[in-house]
Amino acid sequence: MTGDAHHLLPSAEPVTLIGVDGAALHETLPDDAALLRALQGLVTARRLNEQAYALVRQGRLAVYPSSHGQEACQVAAAQVLADGDWLFPTYRDTAAIVERGVDPVEALTLLKGDWHCGYDPYEHRVAPHTTPLATQLPHAVGVAHAARLKGEPTVVMALCGDGGTSEGDFHEALNFAAVLKAPVVFLVQNNEYAISVPLARQTAAPSLAHKGIGYGVKGERVDGNDVAALLAVLTDAVQRARSGAGPQLVEAHTYRMQAHTNADDATRYRKDDEVAAWVERDPIVRLEKHLRDRGLLTDDVLARMTEAAEKTAAHTRDGINRDVEPDPAELFAYVYAKPTPQLIEQGAQA
Repeated sequence: MTGDAHHLLPSAEPVTLIGVDGAALHETLPDDAALLRALQGLVTARRLNEQAYALVRQGRLAVYPSSHGQEACQVAAAQVLADGDWLFPTYRDTAAIVERGVDPVEALTLLKGDWHCGYDPYEHRVAPHTTPLATQLPHAVGVAHAARLKGEPTVVMALCGDGGTSEGDFHEALNFAAVLKAPVVFLVQNNEYAISVPLARQTAAPSLAHKGIGYGVKGERVDGNDVAALLAVLTDAVQRARSGAGPQLVEAHTYRMQAHTNADDATRYRKDDEVAAWVERDPIVRLEKHLRDRGLLTDDVLARMTEAAEKTAAHTRDGINRDVEPDPAELFAYVYAKPTPQLIEQGAQA
């Protein structure tokens, strides 16, 4: 490889700081407060996933793409951002949206079938839930570029899955960001499947992080079930972007432990023993072991975390179960800032 392009290549193996057994593999870890905060986020995210799945079975949510097993990616992505930064999520990133500060009832409104988004994107700087694959990525670059032109220290965290990297929008966004040196961190949650299509049928690249070098974007790989490693890698990426070093592509190696959505039968395309191997790498269990071994986590502390998570679940359950009387006029009120004559005419007939 010529020139100084070597610095764009990701590490040979995903960055890991805490082993599956909870042992520290590196002398430098995120500080204790950050790890405890991350565990609270993980416990809450897991409980939110469980509650949302129950609401689907009760007919209160139309669909729910669970992030069970991927919570470390979700929590870390939200926690490394400053208040003025932006998060651009996908349909599977409800936990990240909630960790960013959005009310979970509002975050699930789209998946219930109500309204257009469910929350004000500007309040917490969280873009709408995006169902089409990778379409939010060029938008994320545009927001980052606009902030840079205005002299704002904004960084954008743009999330997608491994399936999204097969979409044209992903490649266009990387090229766009690299040319403009936009302060964007692209976090790919590689959970091994694009619905039923395994990664090996999606790409022949050495890793998804290697895709950055073709656009002049630095790539990195990280253990997506190790929240400590995620916090370290993503914090570094955000700091680089904020300092003017341009975009970075981070591939988090994780796994979707549950089905693609409640409408999917994952047993048709993967084996139980494959899932079981990843259950042993559960991000919550790993961090709990580490914190207990260091005397930072007691039963009382964990009980308080569980209680806080349960309060979030109860709030979500109560809010989603509340019936909302639809107002047909809303179909016409928010299409254009200035309604067209046709909309006014249609609205009058509603």
